[in-house]
Amino acid sequence: MALRSQLIGYDLNRPGQDYKDLIEAIKELANGYWHHLDSTWIIRTEKSTSEVRNALKGHIDSGDELLVIDVSGDLWATAGMSESANDWLRKYV
Repeated sequence: MALRSQLIGYDLNRPGQDYKDLIEAIKELANGYWHHLDSTWIIRTEKSTSEVRNALKGHIDSGDELLVIDVSGDLWATAGMSESANDWLRKYV
């Protein structure tokens, strides 16, 4: 299966919640990643959006929110991002 670019966004809504386990789980799924915005990642993976969601939902609480979207393709634009952030997007999205 080919590598796809999957956007992951999340809100951990309980005060004082620890992002460490979720972040480690995201990194384990990734064959390269972009993380230049809080709570937003783009990872390269062979997994489907459902497989990514299933792998991550055990690391969030019932009141948290998780979004996974396949963003493979050239339909994106940025403002205020560093050149390295845009370089990664040009190369992998």
